[in-house]
Amino acid sequence: MILPGDNGGSAVLEVSLFNIENFKVDGGAMFGVVPKTLWSKSVSADSRNLCTLALRSLLVETGDRLILIDSGWGDKQGDKFFRYVYRSGGEGLLGGLANRGYRPEDVTDLVFTHLHADHCGGAILNPVDGGAYRHQFPNARYHISKTQWEWAVKNNLREEDSFLAENIQPLDDGDRLNLIEKDGFLVPGFELRICSGHTPGLMYAIIDYKGKRVVYLGDLIPTVAHLPLIWNSSYEINPLKSIEEKQLILREALKNGYILAFQHDEKIECCDLKETPGGIRAKDVFAFVDI
Repeated sequence: MILPGDNGGSAVLEVSLFNIENFKVDGGAMFGVVPKTLWSKSVSADSRNLCTLALRSLLVETGDRLILIDSGWGDKQGDKFFRYVYRSGGEGLLGGLANRGYRPEDVTDLVFTHLHADHCGGAILNPVDGGAYRHQFPNARYHISKTQWEWAVKNNLREEDSFLAENIQPLDDGDRLNLIEKDGFLVPGFELRICSGHTPGLMYAIIDYKGKRVVYLGDLIPTVAHLPLIWNSSYEINPLKSIEEKQLILREALKNGYILAFQHDEKIECCDLKETPGGIRAKDVFAFVDI
């Protein structure tokens, strides 16, 4: 179910952002055609050219529903798969919930920005004693764009290391799966928009909170360093579309005073925006709790 049109007033009571864990990724992969001499002024890399990223989830309480956006890597793939990810720190997925007074059973809705492994893996647990895969959040319904679901299930050579069957196939269990076909409101005050540049069907959320609109960008703009329109990762399926989609939300956010919340920036959780001669950039940076 997705509600079209006006949001009908805000039903959001509380929102929190927490870091599941940090991980590392190649700097060249994160910034694509942008030379290291430029991106290294904004983001540091170690001797192996690896940059540290956060892996944040957003938790939204609406009164009768508890909505979680993205669920991190999980641990089903084992040491060989994670050898070059270098995971560290963070609160953990269940730790982040517990630190805010919630259990996995309390989550009613799990929204996936997309189905790359670092965004959806934590939703499904390994089988026990040869049984079926298990659901981390037994009472949650899963919300994914229809375009992303169909793309991920089909898979492709470019993204096959990210679209893992053990993360994706168990999501289609009973009536859990809600495939979203167009932009709209999941609940009043919680808007979802669909993009296609990073991967077809990527979604990001815009949430009414404390009189502000907070944009949880996911991989559309993963860090503050990716605010420049052409600073995009090599993971983009359609880089020109990513540029167009970034430009649209940045112009809207600047005009209306939105706050941006970053899923992958190691150090910066949020910012507002300003116009500069070089384009739209961060004005003030701050922690989510300071909104």
